[in-house]
Amino acid sequence: MTLFQVQRHERLLTELHARGAVRVRELARDLGVSELTIRRDIAALAARNLVNRVHGGATLPSRSRPAGRPRAAATLGFTIGMVVPSLDFYWPPVIAGARAAAAALGVTLQLRGSSYEPDEDRRQISRLVEAGEVRGLLLAPSLDDDAMVEWIGGLPVPSVLVERQPRRRHRTDWVRSDHGLGLELAVQHLREHGHRRIALLASRGSPTSSYLRHPDLPSPVLLDDPPHRMVHEVLAGCRGAGVTALIVHSDPHAIAVAQACAERGWRVPEDMALISYDDEVAHLGEPPLTAVRPPKNHVGRLAVELIVSRLLDGSQRPAQGVLVAPSLVVRQSSPFRVRV
Repeated sequence: MTLFQVQRHERLLTELHARGAVRVRELARDLGVSELTIRRDIAALAARNLVNRVHGGATLPSRSRPAGRPRAAATLGFTIGMVVPSLDFYWPPVIAGARAAAAALGVTLQLRGSSYEPDEDRRQISRLVEAGEVRGLLLAPSLDDDAMVEWIGGLPVPSVLVERQPRRRHRTDWVRSDHGLGLELAVQHLREHGHRRIALLASRGSPTSSYLRHPDLPSPVLLDDPPHRMVHEVLAGCRGAGVTALIVHSDPHAIAVAQACAERGWRVPEDMALISYDDEVAHLGEPPLTAVRPPKNHVGRLAVELIVSRLLDGSQRPAQGVLVAPSLVVRQSSPFRVRV
């Protein structure tokens, strides 16, 4: 789902909760898109039981709750705090998904930007809690050690970790992209095209990098930020080891690798196949890069549903950890079959 689709869905749900019903013609005019586009948006939301399709528009669904989904919280007036380490790059689709789910469930979302520093995470989280307005929290803190998870567990309101998972078993709900599965999708795609020697390059210090492990791949080479000074040395080592394909986290690093290949006179994908991990700007590479796309929007949606379920059901509900499957977007940097 594109960010434009997410924004349209959020607007549609907001209008529904404000007015009770929306008309295709009016939404298409207000958003500057075709009526067919709005009908497709309504069909997609109806498939998730978020709206009812009617002739010419959509209405709110009945208050009956489908199995496995939290009941509507519009009459409860929940306010949920959300603290993310950045308001750009990876996080806007996660935030948009959370906002769309909050609108559908009648929940208010208070957003705060933090950093990748534990002290700043604690400050932002503490401010939300001390204001006394939030009933629950969606958090994406730095988890360099177990102390942060223990501290979050001691807060007076429940929390859901977003794109984070505690290292040890803990009574904290969490939802994240299944990056291990995403890596498996990339490896499988390359093997189907004849590649047997595959290397993994990862961003040093990125929380995602800690989840990128595969039993048939060597430990990832960690790239600094910016990666340019290391890339040529890494490529020389790959050529010496007979590597024919690279999986690179993240997109800026993968684009830097593609540029370095061009500088060395290597063709992508003929001389070196390349798959990026994140799919933020992979389509802007030269050539456009095949990429693993984490399900960011769905992670945001599920995080809201988890915290609302926790608030409705209380401490008796068992803690949940949810993995959401990524997808592989195939472009021009990988569909090359190695000659044998």
